Amino acid sequence: MLLVYGAYGYTGELIARHAVERGLRPVLAGRDRARLRRLAEPLGCEARAFGLSSAAEVLRGIEGATVVLHCAGPFVHTYRPVLEACLEARAHYLDITGEGPVFEAARAASEAAERVGIMVMPGTGFDVVPTDCMAAHLARRLPGARSIVLAFRALGRVSRGTARTAMTLADLRPADPARHPPERTFDLGEGPVRCVSIPWGDLVTAPRSTGVADVAVYMAAPRTRSMLMRVMPHLAPALRLPGVGPLAAALFTRGRAGPDAEARARGRALVYGEAVGADGRRVAARQRHCDGYAYTALSAVEIAARAMRGEARPGWQTPSSAYGPDLAISIPGSERVDVE
Repeated sequence: MLLVYGAYGYTGELIARHAVERGLRPVLAGRDRARLRRLAEPLGCEARAFGLSSAAEVLRGIEGATVVLHCAGPFVHTYRPVLEACLEARAHYLDITGEGPVFEAARAASEAAERVGIMVMPGTGFDVVPTDCMAAHLARRLPGARSIVLAFRALGRVSRGTARTAMTLADLRPADPARHPPERTFDLGEGPVRCVSIPWGDLVTAPRSTGVADVAVYMAAPRTRSMLMRVMPHLAPALRLPGVGPLAAALFTRGRAGPDAEARARGRALVYGEAVGADGRRVAARQRHCDGYAYTALSAVEIAARAMRGEARPGWQTPSSAYGPDLAISIPGSERVDVE
């Protein structure tokens, strides 16, 4: 049985609806019983209301689940009781985070997960499936690579949840600026764009997936957004004050939960990656995908379906360590081109 926690959130609802389309009949869960009922009843799904105050509470809530797909962020605040309950219940743990501290926690829990035979895989959505698989593809093309650089552009508005997560992690640092400049220009497939170094989850996952320790991640950003990202670490103490982060996120997104269906249908995401070997040899590739939120629903449900079929390697896994570099382009609307 698949349980989706945080199912009535913006991305959680996309995932819940797609899971039903796939015939998985998920149990939908979250804190708010009324919101759950409004979503679950039309979909013909069971609803379970429970909070995340303790692993014991979560353990009761996930009873009977073989796979738990956690969709309630910011995950740095919510992952622990869900992961601990999954270890106790021997249910595979999946989530849709891109938050480095959560990947670090998954790495720390890997041995415990192996002992009980479950897979722990944060980052089953746009964070970090396309970039993780790009890194693994580059390492496959260039064995012994010394460094990997990834860059992406996810077009369209961000959801309120994504904005809240960004506020929560405002003081995280990107790759070492001594090796990777704060800004670079990349051709992601539609001409050169200005990109800013960011503390994306691949700083943790790519070394696991490829064995390459020197990794940097860049995000396309207009000048105003890149300026905001540079000052965010200085605003971090204020953003952590009670209520300030959620208020800032609501203002940033103008109160919208996230892009509507029309915007998601128009959206697209671009990913570029390059790897450099000890001898200076360089390989590169580009990927094109659908809108990032639509992609997250497709990829998270695909990974959950595979885990339910028993295709789940115990311990901490990344998307590519579990399912190979081509998982990313198996998602509808995706393609990859090697750059010579």
